[in-house]
Amino acid sequence: MIRRAHELGEPWDVVAVAMTVPVLRRMLARLARPAHLERAEVEQEALAAVAAALRTVNPGAERLDRELFSAADRAVHRLVYAARRQAARETGSAATHLDHLCSVPQAEHGEPVDELTVLSRAVQARVVDVAEARLIARTRLGGEPMQHLAAERGVSVRQLYRHRSAAEQHLAAHLRRRLQDQ
Repeated sequence: MIRRAHELGEPWDVVAVAMTVPVLRRMLARLARPAHLERAEVEQEALAAVAAALRTVNPGAERLDRELFSAADRAVHRLVYAARRQAARETGSAATHLDHLCSVPQAEHGEPVDELTVLSRAVQARVVDVAEARLIARTRLGGEPMQHLAAERGVSVRQLYRHRSAAEQHLAAHLRRRLQDQ
């Protein structure tokens, strides 16, 4: 297949990449990835690495599969490492305050509740994770532009908007349930 992809090009290169999908899915299923890193993004990175390696691999070499899957593995681990580094770098004032609030138990009634407290309680209730709460805090409360955060995280603005929207929907549903319970 790889030899045909090298010699004949389209559609054999697509076929060769497609044949790696079942193994890549098994590889990625075992991967521990940060919560804010979308599965589709990881899969795209793996497929892109296989496609790039397919162009450079020697078709006469033994264990071509190992070379292709090693390239995918390296690319995915670089992506995961960058995402973890990015999450560690995110220490804006709202995010720092949010981290502090998440670690401090809070009374349920009788105290004034601000937005950061609501976010911290949502994190404690596992409605949103810390990365999602930080995203909401930095953009909605801190006023940071999405373009800045997208560039900082190495993702598209559109993807970041989708991620924030999903987190806000989970948060809104949780708050509606809590209001109905009271």
